[in-house]
Amino acid sequence: MALQQNHHNHQSEQNHQQHQQHIKWQQHATKRRRCRQLWIKHLQLLGLAVIVILASAPAPSHAQQQKFRTTPHDLQVLEGAEAMMRCEVANVAGAVQWTKDGFALGFSAVIPGYPRYSVLGDRKQGIYNLRISNASINDDADYQCQVGPARLNSAIRANAKLTVISPPASIEIKGYNHNSKVEVRENQDLQLKCIVANAKPAAQIVWYRGNVEYKPEKREDNVEESTAKRFTTTSSLKLKPGPDDDYTEYTCQAKHKALSPDMPMRATVQLSVLYPPGPPYIEGYSPGETLRRGQTVELMCRSRGGNPPAQLIWYKNGSQIRMAYRTSGRLSENIYTFTAEAGDNKARFRCEASNVMSQNPLKAEVELAVLFAPTHVTVMGPTEARVGDIVPLTCTTAPSNPPAEIKWMVGGRQVRNATSKTIVSPEGGWTTTSNITATVEPNKRSLVVICHGLNMQLTENVVSTHTINVLYPPAPPLISGYMEGQIIPAGSVQKLLCVSSGGNPLATLTWYKNDKRINSVIRAADKSVSAEITILANVSDNQAQYRCEASNSATEIPLFQSTTLSVHFAPETVKIRIEPEELRPGMEAAIICDSSSSNPPAKLSWWKDGIPIEGINNTSKPGLWGGTVSTLEFRVNVTQEMNGQVYTCQSANQALQRSVHEAVSLDVLYRPKFVPPPSSTAVGVEGESLQVSLQTQANPTPVAYKWTKDGATIPQDGEHRIFADGGSLNFTRLHRDDAGIYSCSASNSQGKATLNITVVVEYGTTIKSVSENIIVNPGEDAMLSCSVEGKPLSDEHVKWERVGYDMTVKTSTTFANGTSYLHIKDAQRADVGNFRCVADNRVANPTNRDILLIVKFAPEIAKAPTLLRAASGTGERGRLPCRAQGSPKPQFIWRQDKKDLPINRTYKYEVEERKIDSLTYESTLIVDKVAPADYGAYECVARNDLGEAVETVRLEITSQPDPPLSLHILNVTHDTVTVSWRPGFDGGLKASYRVRYRMVDREQYKYIDGLPNSHKLTIGGLRMNTLYLFSVMSYNELGQSSYLPDLARAETKGLELMPAELTEDSSNTPNLVIIGISLAAFGFLLVNASLVAWFFVHQRRKKGYYYLLLFIFIMTIMWAVYTAF
Repeated sequence: MALQQNHHNHQSEQNHQQHQQHIKWQQHATKRRRCRQLWIKHLQLLGLAVIVILASAPAPSHAQQQKFRTTPHDLQVLEGAEAMMRCEVANVAGAVQWTKDGFALGFSAVIPGYPRYSVLGDRKQGIYNLRISNASINDDADYQCQVGPARLNSAIRANAKLTVISPPASIEIKGYNHNSKVEVRENQDLQLKCIVANAKPAAQIVWYRGNVEYKPEKREDNVEESTAKRFTTTSSLKLKPGPDDDYTEYTCQAKHKALSPDMPMRATVQLSVLYPPGPPYIEGYSPGETLRRGQTVELMCRSRGGNPPAQLIWYKNGSQIRMAYRTSGRLSENIYTFTAEAGDNKARFRCEASNVMSQNPLKAEVELAVLFAPTHVTVMGPTEARVGDIVPLTCTTAPSNPPAEIKWMVGGRQVRNATSKTIVSPEGGWTTTSNITATVEPNKRSLVVICHGLNMQLTENVVSTHTINVLYPPAPPLISGYMEGQIIPAGSVQKLLCVSSGGNPLATLTWYKNDKRINSVIRAADKSVSAEITILANVSDNQAQYRCEASNSATEIPLFQSTTLSVHFAPETVKIRIEPEELRPGMEAAIICDSSSSNPPAKLSWWKDGIPIEGINNTSKPGLWGGTVSTLEFRVNVTQEMNGQVYTCQSANQALQRSVHEAVSLDVLYRPKFVPPPSSTAVGVEGESLQVSLQTQANPTPVAYKWTKDGATIPQDGEHRIFADGGSLNFTRLHRDDAGIYSCSASNSQGKATLNITVVVEYGTTIKSVSENIIVNPGEDAMLSCSVEGKPLSDEHVKWERVGYDMTVKTSTTFANGTSYLHIKDAQRADVGNFRCVADNRVANPTNRDILLIVKFAPEIAKAPTLLRAASGTGERGRLPCRAQGSPKPQFIWRQDKKDLPINRTYKYEVEERKIDSLTYESTLIVDKVAPADYGAYECVARNDLGEAVETVRLEITSQPDPPLSLHILNVTHDTVTVSWRPGFDGGLKASYRVRYRMVDREQYKYIDGLPNSHKLTIGGLRMNTLYLFSVMSYNELGQSSYLPDLARAETKGLELMPAELTEDSSNTPNLVIIGISLAAFGFLLVNASLVAWFFVHQRRKKGYYYLLLFIFIMTIMWAVYTAF
């Protein structure tokens, strides 16, 4: 670091010198520039003097006076244009210049400070025109062309004014965009304010209404200077718009001399005046006009005017019927198209018009007249009658306009003089009703009546026919298809046919089963009718009566015939009952089988596992549907094992070869019984989870479990660390205190059972305590103790060890109550040290503790070089260390020249003592304000009861450090090596370290500084599979030590080999190809080097070529290096 600092200081000094030289060069250049400016000023003064002398010299008598040939005149230009102010002087003798508002612009053609100003002309011809480019408002001023005095010529002047005009920057109607629409209510005050901004001179404003100039009586105009020499003009109109102003455009136009008449500057708004619409009117129907039903009607409602356009709505008899309308400009239209119906007669159709400005809707309405004939006529009267009956008949027409007439036809003859009446229909029009009577004549099956309804005006006719049947009774019915007493097996199909002939109308046949009506298939012929039923025989058909009834309108009591069926059927169900209902072990139970009705009677039997069981008390009694009910039972003594056993009862109808079965599973109630677990002990590891699961057999199966330990109940909540879940006991994280006996109680309605489980928690060994440092006299026996806690724990789980010490020679161990004892016989100085107690039961990580055995011995002073030397500067405090081991604790005495030093009695000497470990102590002698006489040797005496030791410690003046004592290799990788060193004497100052290293086959070293306060360093960036040599030196403020010899060596490792698939291609690359590429790169490099040299010699002035070739040369080198590697 010191070398780096020196290099840095040297570089800083060079930079400082260069900076000073640069400052001197700048000062010299400034002096030269000032000298040149001074010479120019002197030359200018000399020129002016010559001009004055020439001007004052007497002119020839024949010279003419200077005068203006062309006098400047006032000029007006547009901003941004070019202004040319002309000034021509005849016989010019004096100097000519222009002034602006009295400020002289100078005699030069290029006017300083005015880049847009220039003087154009020719002095020989006396032309001095002032040109101003891109004229601006700032150029608006009074200008003067001045000709200075000369010999025999007086000064002359001519004035001209330049006026720069600027068109308006913008025009707007305040608050509105151009061509925007202004919405205003009728007769509402409206103010339009036109603003023409930033014009010079002020612009004028002209208003237009439509395309005609608008000159209102009241108009407010104002002109203000907005910025320097620019003016803003405003003009305000106050309007009270009416309907005529709707769609009217108001335009304000700026008049200004800078504006082209072809491109006026305008701002326009269009008024949208809100006002109510005009009244609606209806077209498409005229009052008194007559419509026919079915005719298409188109009613058009229109309303003109109004802003917004009117909303038109159609109403019929006060109810809204159409709201859709369309607009065109200020015209609204709603067309309602429909087909005229009877209900439209005298209907009132109303059209309402309104908009946001309407206080009340405007209305127009019409009432329609619609002619229509009746749509139908209705004849009412009886449809059946007997011969000789007088039948009343009524005919009524549907609504008609005008009223319809009714005509009758009975039995083919017209009825004359029939009366009728007409009433107004609420649906519109009139209805007509006519009543007559007719007598039923014999020898006819029916009487036909026809009613006609005629609208005479429309010549339309509707007809309705009514038929009256003449009634005759039928013949009695006959049943076929079954003979009484015939046996029908259940499940077979039986058909019964009932036939009845004659009668008008034909008879209606109805089948009944035991007075319950059933469906049948009816077939009718000309003079007879039949009804057939199909029966799927079942139990309910046994002894059932089937009856067929025949009737029509002529019979007061139905005619009938019946038959009774005989059906054989098997039992449908078997039911099993148990007495008593609840079974418990030790009681006797009766199991009874009841068979449903059967014809003929069924035979019962009991079965278990396919083996018949003999039953008792076989009884029978009458059953449903004319059958017989049978019963059979058996008895058992109930045991717990019978729970779930299945017994089957069979009921068989032997005549039909059919049977039914029913089974019962015995439900024997008993208290819970635990299934024996694999072990009564559950073992878990501390910190891990554990689950103890128990199972029980019980009936009823809902079993309540309760876990306890030492009488305390384990909670059922899963949020606890220990919780019960039915028959499972869960430990989410075992603790050693969880060990013990847990009781599980299982109970149901029949009782309970209890089982105990022992939980054993294994946990890793921990050393609870060890014996304190043991101190014995030489030759005595020593005993060390180590108390261990763990589960499991035995003597094999505790071991004693000590590195480099043979434990088999003098030591033995014993174990009792969790404590291991190490016995050392005949303890000597060589036995002093730490013995390690290692506890490991392989449940968790091993633990260990060190116990120091101290055998009393005489002091021994450490003789390390760094501890036998000290250094200090003159006037500083010197610190001399002395480190010794001994037991008991040694006492330190410091001497110089064989005399004890007066420690702590004067300011000169002090002693600091500290205990480093149980055997090592250090005494530090402090010498205050070190003088030359204090340098030299001091004696340190360490003494205890067993003896003493003496060593010399030297105090020297501070100096460069000694080399480190040794260097070691700590770690090696493929590109790094880590080294460490043991420091030597530091010379009394803080020492730093530098490591050097090189490849074994090279002489060049590389250097790297160590880290502060560290005696270890990792060196990176090394090559793989390469042997390196390492050395180290130290340095401080006063100098550096020599390097250690290059004895420390290390070889870096190689990377792991890649898989064969990845390395195969690279291994097959031909060496000739690599050599060829390298030679080509080298040749290319030589050619470029030659070109660069030639251009450098012959083309030095052409810097561009030089830099280009230099760039190519550098890139070639880089490519060659890349190819080589």
